[in-house]
Amino acid sequence: MHRRAYFAATLGAVLLAAGVQPVLAADAAAAPAKPEATALTTTTTPEAVGFDSGRLKKLDDYMAKTVSDGRVAGMTTLLARHGKVVEFKTYGKTSLATGQAMPKDEIFRIYSMSKPLTGVAMMILFEQGKWRLDDPVTRYVPEFKNLKVMVEADKDGKITKVEDMKRPPTMREIMSHTAGFGYGLGDKHPVDKLYREKKVLGATGLHEMIERTATIPLMYQPGTDWSYSSVVDIQGYIVEKLSGKPFGEFLQENVFGPLKMKDTGFYTGPAKASRLAEVYAGERVNDKETGRIVEAKTLFSGDMPDYAKPPLMESGGGGLLSTTMDYARFCQMMLNKGVLDGVRILSPASVELMDTNVIPGNVLVNNNGSIGIRFNEAVGFGLDFMVVNDPRRAGSLEGKNTMSWGGAAGTWFWIDPTNDVFFVGMIQRMGGTGGDDLGTMARTLTYQALLHPEK
Repeated sequence: MHRRAYFAATLGAVLLAAGVQPVLAADAAAAPAKPEATALTTTTTPEAVGFDSGRLKKLDDYMAKTVSDGRVAGMTTLLARHGKVVEFKTYGKTSLATGQAMPKDEIFRIYSMSKPLTGVAMMILFEQGKWRLDDPVTRYVPEFKNLKVMVEADKDGKITKVEDMKRPPTMREIMSHTAGFGYGLGDKHPVDKLYREKKVLGATGLHEMIERTATIPLMYQPGTDWSYSSVVDIQGYIVEKLSGKPFGEFLQENVFGPLKMKDTGFYTGPAKASRLAEVYAGERVNDKETGRIVEAKTLFSGDMPDYAKPPLMESGGGGLLSTTMDYARFCQMMLNKGVLDGVRILSPASVELMDTNVIPGNVLVNNNGSIGIRFNEAVGFGLDFMVVNDPRRAGSLEGKNTMSWGGAAGTWFWIDPTNDVFFVGMIQRMGGTGGDDLGTMARTLTYQALLHPEK
């Protein structure tokens, strides 16, 4: 399969599950002043911050119908503007088996929404002068010095020809998925088949993950293409190595603790295990997924982990759990240019760097399997975030420089510095919602209600 077609097949499933539509961005606009000392501790009426309540009800009704139609068991959504909560809604149940109503503090598997948090950890070390964007990754991961690059594979997906790297991947490339590494979420690409066979994501620790990765060729020469990959797990290893601390400990001390993200981490522990929402998958009939849901038994061909216990490997790419309000506090910090409640995590310049497209102009991506879009003209990607270069050209209503991503169980978020808005949505359905993706609908229904953005 061609790399670009493969990208569409693999990333498309992740984006739809995450509720993220590839949308675009441009120059950062100065956001209005925000009441940082009281961020997210107060609520406001929609009209006070430019929304129309009647039009915003379309958002609420759509999300409620998604639950009543049986596409998801339950959901939470949080919309904020100018540091105040406009809406914090819950819908449905945490579990169809127990029938418990969805509470606001439910814990969710956020999967790839872990990636921006890992990116912030990397940027903390960047600000300490521990690494630079154009450093070769081999400076920090010497195990990658002898990586090869796949050239050809036979009809059975076995790699038959490799070549030497023309140069090692850079740190910029491992933070923007242009380094050439595989992932193993699917098995259609020969490199991903090897990731699955060698159980890269099933390693017993980050160093073992690095060692297994070092035995597998890259998909392409570094910097010449874009493919969703395990690079954020590699970042987690680099955080450990440069900080001298276990990855989870570094995150707790430098991100979760300072931001008061009290329920975010790689496992719940026994005391909080009952607060973890049940995860579901779409029911399959004749190889077609229906809108109905069934209990999910496996994750990417492996058994579901026991989140009450510490994981064998702390995955920066997809291992974190969080709540809606915890993740909202992270979003508000990014919207505030690196500070929340008087606690600074990053400098404004570092946040702007993360929100700047770094994809080379020669890299094209098939975002829907047929249409090639230049990343720097349409769908931009910064440092562990998708960014928006030109939203109207992309057919989107959000503001320029909106940062976003999502998770494989349907969680999604966006951070819009132009309109001083962020949104967090949480569900637990693997691989999508059996209909329109929620991230795209949430964007449309949110911004059609923002009638007075000047407020």
